[in-house]
Amino acid sequence: MTKVIATLIAGLFATAAFAQTPAPAATKAEAKEAKTAAKAEAKETKAEIKAEAKTAKVEADAKKDVAVAKAEEKADKADAHAKATKTKAKAHAKVEKDAPATTAPATTK
Repeated sequence: MTKVIATLIAGLFATAAFAQTPAPAATKAEAKEAKTAAKAEAKETKAEIKAEAKTAKVEADAKKDVAVAKAEEKADKADAHAKATKTKAKAHAKVEKDAPATTAPATTK
């Protein structure tokens, strides 16, 4: 009787061990599915990185454009200031030139 019980228990352990190992076809299918999922995730991540890089490039270009516009505005302002200074200098010179002739003291004898 002891041998029969021992054989039954050993048989139960053996069948439990075989029942837990997955079938080779199922394992291959799971591995293939995991590989496909990993590829899809990598593709998605790559697309996100590209989109972020594009956005960063557009933002950098916009900042560059703003900087160029500000520099041009500064240059235009400086040109306008120089032109105004030159015009004022000409006006003052003209006034100085005309002023002595009109304000010269008249001498009477």
